[in-house]
Amino acid sequence: MHAPNQRVVLITGAAGGLGRGLVEAFARDGWHVAAGWHRTAPPPETDFVWPIPLDVTDRAQAQTAAADVVARWGRLDALVNNAGVTADQLMVQTSEADWDRVLGVNLKGAFLCSQAVIRPMLHQRDGHIINLASFAGRTGARGQAAYAAAKAGLIGLTRALAKELGSRNVRVNAVLPGVLPTPMTASLPQDALDEFAAANALGRLNSAGEVARFIAFLASLQNVSGQLFQLDSRIAP
Repeated sequence: MHAPNQRVVLITGAAGGLGRGLVEAFARDGWHVAAGWHRTAPPPETDFVWPIPLDVTDRAQAQTAAADVVARWGRLDALVNNAGVTADQLMVQTSEADWDRVLGVNLKGAFLCSQAVIRPMLHQRDGHIINLASFAGRTGARGQAAYAAAKAGLIGLTRALAKELGSRNVRVNAVLPGVLPTPMTASLPQDALDEFAAANALGRLNSAGEVARFIAFLASLQNVSGQLFQLDSRIAP
């Protein structure tokens, strides 16, 4: 049974490494979690977790997911735009298909899902959209032109949407999680991971669990919007 004050979150890309950590962190904090998944097997359904199919690049699926969450639990308090893909290679070698896929999932997907949840959040006069951006979106990265472009766009989207929705008490923030030991980075050679670690002032990478705990905490805040939160120890110029 859903209590009137029970908070509800929709998490995209919930079947990935960070996504599963997010599902666990929000459920542990007492949220009802709609766990959006696409190709990878979803987290198991529990009293707090409801897996729902969601291709973030499909407008109809995004709209249906948001409507189904509201129909099931009566409200939608937070959206975490976590779904993401990479196709790392030099710009000259990047195909148009790879470019479209990376921009489609990372940026267009966040646009479509955010658009889908805005109306219920405006109706509630309360809500929080959290976008998973990247350090590459701030500084650029060799071999990551498409990914960096998508994440830079996501930072711009965060700031613009925060200004649009602030008067109705809807917060919008971005989190830069850092390089995490997840399936997305599993194919990277160890020397590349060592290089990423060395770029951090603390000399180590972040953990998915710590990022998930921070995002669950951020989603509960009422007075923070339009901000970027970098969660590793790299220092941007």
